[in-house]
Amino acid sequence: MIFEQYYLECLSHASYLIGDQTTGRAVVVDPQRDVSAYVEDANRLGLTIEMVIETHFHADFLSGHLELAEATGAQIVYSSVAQTEFESVGVADKERLALGEVILEFRHTPGHTPESMSIVVFENAAEPEPFGVLTGDTLFIGDVGRPDLLASIGHTREELASALYDSLHDKLMTLPDQTRVFPAHGAGSACGKNLSTELSSTIGEQKATNYALRAPDKAIFMALVTEGQAPAPGYFAYDAILNRKNRALLDEDEMPAALSFDQVQSALAAGAVLVDARSAEDFALGHLRGAINIGLAGRYAEYGGSVLPHDADIVLMTDPGQEREGKNRLARIGFDRVIGYLADPEEAMFTHAEEVRTASRLTAAAFDERITSIPDLQVVDVRKPTEVADGAVAQALNIPVGDLPGRLDELDPQRPTVVYCAGGYRSSAAASLLRREGFTDVSDILGGYGAWAESHQHA
Repeated sequence: MIFEQYYLECLSHASYLIGDQTTGRAVVVDPQRDVSAYVEDANRLGLTIEMVIETHFHADFLSGHLELAEATGAQIVYSSVAQTEFESVGVADKERLALGEVILEFRHTPGHTPESMSIVVFENAAEPEPFGVLTGDTLFIGDVGRPDLLASIGHTREELASALYDSLHDKLMTLPDQTRVFPAHGAGSACGKNLSTELSSTIGEQKATNYALRAPDKAIFMALVTEGQAPAPGYFAYDAILNRKNRALLDEDEMPAALSFDQVQSALAAGAVLVDARSAEDFALGHLRGAINIGLAGRYAEYGGSVLPHDADIVLMTDPGQEREGKNRLARIGFDRVIGYLADPEEAMFTHAEEVRTASRLTAAAFDERITSIPDLQVVDVRKPTEVADGAVAQALNIPVGDLPGRLDELDPQRPTVVYCAGGYRSSAAASLLRREGFTDVSDILGGYGAWAESHQHA
């Protein structure tokens, strides 16, 4: 057996290549949208990718099943419960697929979504115990899939939580304790609230340590997994629907168009959004008016999908050489309307200095001075509620960054405003969004809440 795990840090996303050396037959499970790595590795290993298997309709990224099917001729496989607008094959609960000696057994595990399934992997048919199980978003390391993402489209979170309990206890926890667990996501994903940084575990370890699996009954389980979930990023519903549809394919090698300053200004006047993908530090030193700062060095696609409209044209401003990466990483969540990038941004800002703005970033001490000296200071905490529960600035209003576009009416654009997150990445994005929306005096905190809390420990 050939078993390869691919982990995409910026989306906390794991995908898998499974092949049989005796036959050269292979499958890819839950692929990211830019699929060249799977194709290259299969060629290098002498494998033919025959199937692209999806454990469910993903909400947090746009999967690469169509791209991989186009590149390899592979069939697209879902649970038989799933209905797609493109050609796909449905597999029944407990159905088995032999790649040769390697055997895959499909188990329907609804709960995170109605069509969720897991894949039990046997190294050969003679082995009584499986090598491992690919659990999709049903079982994570340290957590289970959240059951509330589909609550608004035909299923209540209580119905899904009940189904999730049954799936875990009847389909996964019945596997031998030594069975390896390979989920579709790790720490940082909004598909759960307590995901581990570990990329694999065992059924036995999860029985012993996973808070959800340790719940003594279904009622307590349902209460545990439905409370305290962070708001889903705004693009989740868009991607969950788009993953069912026939759509345009990504050309990951294609460069976006180079645009002059005047072309960029014309696009912005027509409604496009300018995304400055440089670091928060460089953005603060100088950026074009109206730009939203979402740095490529962080969770760029996730927070891009949280604050950008999916139906708007996007113009990129990046460090030289990062333009294609900026386009492809937005494409991973289905944001395909990147119409180009600003050519030679330094020259453009030097030549058009009247359009350049700086961003105010406060040290923890300077923030404390503002709290003392400005009675009507508006403080916004853009972290997740689970982060806020561990400590926050007393007078801060908590609006997670993904909720900010829809909750602007809770804030006064005329009041001096300070935004903070954990370390400064999300706050730069949030502060730039507020400035774009007409807020007149906006700062964020250097180092975020971590720096502020540390300064108060030593005070």
